[in-house]
Amino acid sequence: MNSLDYLKNVMDEEQFEKITKIKNHALYEFLSEYIRLLSPSKIFVATNSEDDELYIRNRAIVYQEEQLLKMPGHTVHFDNYYDQARDKEHTYILTPHGEKLPYLNTIKRDKGLEEIRKIMNGIMKEKELFILFFSLGPKNSPFMVPAVQLTDSAYVAHSEFLLYRKAYDVFEENENLEFLKFVHSEGEVDERKTSKNLDKRRVIIDLEKNICYAVNTQYAGNTIGLKKPAFRLTINKAVKENWLSEHMFLMGVNGPKGRVSYFTGAFPSMCGKTSTCMLVGERLVGDDLSFIKNINGEARAVNVEYGVFGIIQGVNKEDDPYIWQVLHTPQEIIFSNVLIHEGKPYWNDMGEEIPCKGENHSGKWWCGKKDSKGHEIPPSHKNARFTARLIYFPNLDREALDSQHGVKLSGMIFGGRDSDTWPPVCESFDWEHGVIMKGASIESETTAATLGKEGVRKFNIMSILDFMSVHLGKYLRNYLDFGKKLKAPPKIFAVNYFLRDENGKYLNTKLDKKIWLKWMDLRVHGEVDAVETPIGYIPRYEDLQKLFREVFNREYRREDYEKQFTIRVPELLSKIDRIRKIYSEMDNIPQELFEQLDAEEKRLIEAKEKYGDHISPFSLY
Repeated sequence: MNSLDYLKNVMDEEQFEKITKIKNHALYEFLSEYIRLLSPSKIFVATNSEDDELYIRNRAIVYQEEQLLKMPGHTVHFDNYYDQARDKEHTYILTPHGEKLPYLNTIKRDKGLEEIRKIMNGIMKEKELFILFFSLGPKNSPFMVPAVQLTDSAYVAHSEFLLYRKAYDVFEENENLEFLKFVHSEGEVDERKTSKNLDKRRVIIDLEKNICYAVNTQYAGNTIGLKKPAFRLTINKAVKENWLSEHMFLMGVNGPKGRVSYFTGAFPSMCGKTSTCMLVGERLVGDDLSFIKNINGEARAVNVEYGVFGIIQGVNKEDDPYIWQVLHTPQEIIFSNVLIHEGKPYWNDMGEEIPCKGENHSGKWWCGKKDSKGHEIPPSHKNARFTARLIYFPNLDREALDSQHGVKLSGMIFGGRDSDTWPPVCESFDWEHGVIMKGASIESETTAATLGKEGVRKFNIMSILDFMSVHLGKYLRNYLDFGKKLKAPPKIFAVNYFLRDENGKYLNTKLDKKIWLKWMDLRVHGEVDAVETPIGYIPRYEDLQKLFREVFNREYRREDYEKQFTIRVPELLSKIDRIRKIYSEMDNIPQELFEQLDAEEKRLIEAKEKYGDHISPFSLY
């Protein structure tokens, strides 16, 4: 029996008709293979229609994966108490013979496929399978990557409608379209309708066939195929095709006389990524993932997504006015793993009084409740989230979001949590220097709040290490070569919002990042000079003084500038040693990386001999 005949046998007439409107034999084969494996009792195919989307939204309530909240459009979803984050331990990249790759969890392809198929065999009996069609990047654009999701979770399907561009029409209009494939099952669920068999939780990435599998998990970072599972596939695709698939926000910075300059930014978790792209007065395009391509010699970027899956902890009225407004408006939003009391969501550090009872990811909750290991359970999980469409955000640059050819990229920003080394903002000398000394050298210090031990420096190349799917050497070679083919590569900047003095006090306020962005805008247009240092270009005091006056109507003191922009030579040399050691332990790393490290080390040693360990920026004027 061929694939189409099989589908006709197992689908009702209405759903089968939706599939036959798409003339794609690869799709028929994919669907028939996995429907046979999963054995769902019911199948629903989602087109782009509002009715199909509403059907899935209602299924999420009927199947009790989501609960209605008091505010119209708002729902809450709870994951299993122990299914609250990406499962790094059981996420595997398949390699032909189980070859090891730096920082990656790999498994022999045959073995990985055998295991996942065994776990997924018949897993959807008595369940409904949803078949969904989406586009990563704007539809019918040079950036578009089509995708098909199979899932038995109405919550996952509902989330994807909020986060991605519906693309059933693209499949209809383009015969033999190539597409990414995602197969997910939440597996058996408990009385709270959360995934039960976490010991058999797996996320498998098959680069050879462009398929991602996720099973026995509901947490969105594991299950929303187009999010981080797809990211592994697109990184691999980008490296093969010489473009960039990056863990970067995309935003517009408003400059003088109505000018807008677009920047991407890569920051590890808890380092200011969201707060930067959501800055009041600037333009949001995307908060998480960007595709960057060479279009006629220009680096042009798009937001891969159409929504936000954001960490909610710490979101408050004062620091996050745009997000706060979105979360308090009656529109379609999924809250996950927050506290619910009398139909209203509450989360940690929201700046309002939180009730001492309600329901959260642990079930019925009260102040002081402890888990089985004796740990106190907070009102909401530290990784609690909200899922919302970007069109809800008042600062959205809608034209940039929908642009078929993306926006011209003026600059790329790399940041981390660093208490004693990098200055608040620094521009690289050129593309190669920026890629290696700013992006490939990111370290971020852990916080006591997240890991219990403060100040441990974690290496995180381009803030992408958790999602890497290729050898780091290959990834870096692609980055370096990409810039060489551009007429004028974007300028590369490093930022650090977490610099402290000898007493542990932060040297900047939370909002100072706006000034660094305004300075970057002036730099990419050649409108201000800079101070040349051994590590790149830093702002002149006079230019920052003017910006602080114009933007905040605030005096910026010389002594603050001097403290913030001092070149800390011993700390910078130690960093070079750490980065060199990390890369020296890998094979196939581009020689340019070691040359850049050596050159910066030489510049720092020469500066130290002339000016001492800690160099005032004024000495370099």
